[in-house]
Amino acid sequence: IKDLSGGELQRVAIAACLTKNANVYILDEPSSYLDVKERLRVAKIIREIDNKFIFVVEHDLVVLDYLSDQIHILYGKSGAYGVVSSIKSIRVGINEYLNGFLRSENVRFRGEIRFEVRPPREKAKRKALISYPAMEKTFNQTFRLATDRGKLYKSEILGILGPNATGKTTFVKMLAGVTKPDETEIDLDVLVSYKPQYIKSSENYVFSLKLKQSLVQEFELKELMEQQLDELSGGELQKVAIVDCLSKEADIYLLDEPSAYLDIEGRLHLAKFIKRFAYDQNASILVVDHDILLMDYLSDELMIFGGDPGKSGNASEPLDLRSGMNKFLKKMDITFRRDPETGRPRVNKTDSVKDREQKGIGEYYYV
Repeated sequence: IKDLSGGELQRVAIAACLTKNANVYILDEPSSYLDVKERLRVAKIIREIDNKFIFVVEHDLVVLDYLSDQIHILYGKSGAYGVVSSIKSIRVGINEYLNGFLRSENVRFRGEIRFEVRPPREKAKRKALISYPAMEKTFNQTFRLATDRGKLYKSEILGILGPNATGKTTFVKMLAGVTKPDETEIDLDVLVSYKPQYIKSSENYVFSLKLKQSLVQEFELKELMEQQLDELSGGELQKVAIVDCLSKEADIYLLDEPSAYLDIEGRLHLAKFIKRFAYDQNASILVVDHDILLMDYLSDELMIFGGDPGKSGNASEPLDLRSGMNKFLKKMDITFRRDPETGRPRVNKTDSVKDREQKGIGEYYYV
């Protein structure tokens, strides 16, 4: 067990829970550490269990929507109090959560979050920041990564999607200068700030990181400043690492899995802030993540990774959001539709009328 990766350990834990003979199954954040395909596969397995009560706590709204029939919403103030809403249908509940208003309780707990169908930006209005070359990287003859060349633009966010172990983190590390590609020199001539996927804690105090006060306030870190990094929870450490990255003066910000350990509120706040930050700082931001809702909300363009996990990886050039999502979802054999009220992506049930219709016209993302 101790030799397993986070995703492998998660799958073993889910299997251990579901193979027990029980009347009630309780799964706490089953999507953590899993890539998109693994998350939806787990959700499908959970849905196929008959005649049992199943409770799931989940921060990925796409997964929650796909596997659930009914929902409770919890709201309140972190560390102070929490309130559990009345039971709601899954569509109504998630829409009310995104709207920040519970109708039956007549409670406003947050501002509204809306998703927009955005056409690609006109090339004439985009300002290129840098071009990067096609790159390759081989590790001990056991894994080979090949990426296409591309451009990064000012005030834009490039989302990076793909299965685990196909080289997404390696690509980001090559741009950050942490890892050198084979037989290719990268001289970006710009300032780069990098938040790694795995965050190292230490006995240093949070205040020693010299975080920008405006960001400390934005992410509500004031109460953590006197604590040591190794005393923080996963979510607290993640927020500190994000703020540490964004506190540095840079032209390019690289964020590897920033949603890990964050709850839904934290993810929605992060998404809204990063969009504003990219525009205000006139910076280019690259985000690697497995939360499709987050990536849909954030990304101006997408870079899609594929390959044989653990053996080989390949990456596309940056694509417009619609083309990128279609390419990615076709590989996953999944189709999405748009909720008419909030605009959020929703997974179509496999072989449903909508699923067959969209696959028939090659439109896996949205019509």
